[in-house]
Amino acid sequence: MKTGLKQLLIMPLALLATLLHAETLDEILAMSEPPVGVVVEVIEPGAAALEQTISVISQAAIKIRQKFPALPVAVVSHGVEQFILTSNSIEQHQSLKSNVQKLVGDDVDLHVCGTHASWRGITPEEYPDYIDVSPAGPAQINDYLNLGYVMLDL
Repeated sequence: MKTGLKQLLIMPLALLATLLHAETLDEILAMSEPPVGVVVEVIEPGAAALEQTISVISQAAIKIRQKFPALPVAVVSHGVEQFILTSNSIEQHQSLKSNVQKLVGDDVDLHVCGTHASWRGITPEEYPDYIDVSPAGPAQINDYLNLGYVMLDL
């Protein structure tokens, strides 16, 4: 089976697995003990939706860290929105760029899916240095979950 097709078939199973681990912000804030960390999965249709989601994630990270200071927070983008984050594209969306840089500056790790990027001929070097290109978005999420992170359901 071709790698791309195999990835496409596996992706829905990975997404289902992550949804089973999802917690709302209120549920995370109600925890008496902090989780190891929090991971957020992002799959959005475009720049406007991504900018709104980044804003929501930033606010959630602030609230989480008010209760659990220095708790690791990570974001994994692996839908079509990840292509807006390439160095060339993000320059056309200055507000989004500013919000993403602020998010990363607030010590939130931001990953995009290298497999999805490769399907469009986009290399890791085409993303800004502050964005990590993971080999595969769903695998990156699973790695975080295996470490004990909880999935934040926005």
